Amino acid sequence: MATIEMESVECVSSSDGIEDEEIQSSVTSHPHNSHHSHPNQYSSKPLNIISSGLAPTSVHELLECPVCTNSMYPPIHQCHNGHTLCSTCKTRVHNRCPTCRQELGDIRCLALEKVAESLELPCKYYSLGCPEIFPYYSKLKHEALCNFRPYNCPYAGSECVVTGDIPYLVAHLRDDHKVDMHTGCTFNHRYVKSNPREVENATWMLTVFHCFGQYFCLHFEAFQLGMAPVYMAFLRFMGDEIEARNYSYSLEVGANGRKLIWEGTPRSIRDSHRKVRDSHDGLIIQRNMALFFSGGDRKELKLRVTGRIWKEQQNPDAGVCIPNLCN
Repeated sequence: MATIEMESVECVSSSDGIEDEEIQSSVTSHPHNSHHSHPNQYSSKPLNIISSGLAPTSVHELLECPVCTNSMYPPIHQCHNGHTLCSTCKTRVHNRCPTCRQELGDIRCLALEKVAESLELPCKYYSLGCPEIFPYYSKLKHEALCNFRPYNCPYAGSECVVTGDIPYLVAHLRDDHKVDMHTGCTFNHRYVKSNPREVENATWMLTVFHCFGQYFCLHFEAFQLGMAPVYMAFLRFMGDEIEARNYSYSLEVGANGRKLIWEGTPRSIRDSHRKVRDSHDGLIIQRNMALFFSGGDRKELKLRVTGRIWKEQQNPDAGVCIPNLCN
């Protein structure tokens, strides 16, 4: 199994976190109630649902599919007894009502569709900062791409399903996955692997760096590309893609008077580890070149990967970006 050694780390900085909160949303039938803690979370437009006299919890229950429990939006189907379900689940239940087992047919619940079309709700991530308000049937589509939605765990060694904000995921990586944490914008990794002819897709490493008040995930792994193994290193930014564009990084590997250098922009952890790896967006070292850097010894692979991270800073006079390096 491969091992990794940290030989030099520099630059100390700090960052502020966002506390992970339980997100709840509700609709009130009293638009002038002064007890709202988030006054901007509801639309000022009158809603048809208010005149129906239904309680907010009743509305959500009516619009909840009994099969998948997701919110229903047009087309909404119903059986002859009035039981409803979403169009996606209609095909899954083989045209049988999951409540009374009667045949569903092609009956649409037009009244409930009008309710869904008239209802407007805030994004469920409003407590994390999203100010958007949407018609009920388009709310789910927005939430799937909302910039304020929680992040997936960037750990590549398992199918981890943990989600959360960045401070929570940093603690999760440190405590649960035992990932090495380092403060600095430069790094020096020594990668050693016996029998370089055998490459498993599970041969990988992850290190988290903290600099410029942000967190970065450095990945290094070996995997099969076609018939030959390759070695790849790349950086991911623990934040959104727009923020990631403010930073750049370089990676360098070499020996015997030769070297390979990669420079690029870190990818956001919104992009999965596999997506970044399969796009070859990073420093890729072919096996023969890696063995050459190792001194020609084909019995053991020894690679030293160095690199740095810097922040691109806008020069207001020249209108161009200049690198901001940490000391």
